[in-house]
Amino acid sequence: MSKGPISQFIEKYYLHFNSATVVDAAKAYEQQLQNGSKMMVTLAGAMSTAEIGKIFAEMIRKDKVQIISCTGANLEEDIMNLVAHSHYERVPNYRDLTPQQEWDLLERGLNRVTDTCIPEHEAFRRLQKHIYKIWKDADDAGERYFPHEFMYKMLLSGVLEEYYEIDLKDSWMYAAAEKNLPIIVPGWEDSTMGNIFASYVIKGELKASTMKSGIEYMTFLADWYTKNSDKGVGFFQIGGGIAGDFPICVVPMLYQDMEMHDVPFWSYFCQISDSTTSYGSYSGAVPNEKITWGKLDINTPKFVIESDATIVAPLIFAYLLDL
Repeated sequence: MSKGPISQFIEKYYLHFNSATVVDAAKAYEQQLQNGSKMMVTLAGAMSTAEIGKIFAEMIRKDKVQIISCTGANLEEDIMNLVAHSHYERVPNYRDLTPQQEWDLLERGLNRVTDTCIPEHEAFRRLQKHIYKIWKDADDAGERYFPHEFMYKMLLSGVLEEYYEIDLKDSWMYAAAEKNLPIIVPGWEDSTMGNIFASYVIKGELKASTMKSGIEYMTFLADWYTKNSDKGVGFFQIGGGIAGDFPICVVPMLYQDMEMHDVPFWSYFCQISDSTTSYGSYSGAVPNEKITWGKLDINTPKFVIESDATIVAPLIFAYLLDL
């Protein structure tokens, strides 16, 4: 299929520095898929609140991503946007807000993420009402699931349909649920839904064991990787943090701790990050440092795009979708 105008634009004008790396990384990602490799995409930051679902959902539908790692915030905030979009408020002058103005937003039930405020009642509490029942049913039945599996159950049950405020095709979580795409959610406990679940545990209404743990996510990923890496698995990292740090470690764990010395390294690596290289920072570390940890091979294609992921990721995805 011939490339569309967005792809042609970046090929023509993105020729040097970070812009050239955008094109190189996109072409290498495409080559990975053509070679039969699979791709993990990791979502850090507030990419769901930035409405990455408008294009990422199509990436999922078109089989451009085979597994996702994301923060608990990204897992839930895509669904919050689905059911409460009209209640969000944008604050273009967020850099100028005083502490009093921030407090006023809190009192109005608006939780600010840079220039976008998430409405507590319509987003957090609306989900809480329905997800609690799903948690409780599993708890009563002695069943255990991962955080993303509970979200899939809620989405596919149809209980949220009455609240939909955006086109369903723009929800990446719904697209993932339809495909039952594997998702790794490290550190889910620090998300809003994670905090809410913990509150029910403290109150004695739910058992902590009803929610599968981070260790179980790692063992799940280890099994998935060994079964899917015969032609390679690439690693496309949006932002830094635990969404990327957690899953990339599965390779050295299998090699060093499980002594599976034939396990392949990640076959591709790209990170979009505005984290500057600094002393001890992993999010800002150059990819070559990952060689010393047994994550990447000497010959693994490696790219770092030092830019805003909300600008860059849609361009790369557009290239992969021939837009």
